[in-house]
Amino acid sequence: MNQARLMQILLAPLESEKANKLADKEKSRQYVFKVLCSASKLEVKAAIEFLFEVKVKNVQTVNVKGKTKSFGRAQGKRSDWKKAYVCLEDGYDITLSNAV
Repeated sequence: MNQARLMQILLAPLESEKANKLADKEKSRQYVFKVLCSASKLEVKAAIEFLFEVKVKNVQTVNVKGKTKSFGRAQGKRSDWKKAYVCLEDGYDITLSNAV
């Protein structure tokens, strides 16, 4: 896989209560990222290892369907997106927050 493709796969880390709870646990060491819809598990694993210099144990992906919303009389739909739960090997950690 080329480095240009690996740099595009990760869109953003997801910050939610569930994601923070998973990252704080000593046992799980899971981090949640928003990724490209076309990205495979192997690509996500390679991108994490390339960008953060860590070893990935496994990757689980979820396709999130966009909600249908009403805007007055018009119907609209939010875009579908994909998220990845990344579990790290023992002894590795990712620092996502930058304290100001």
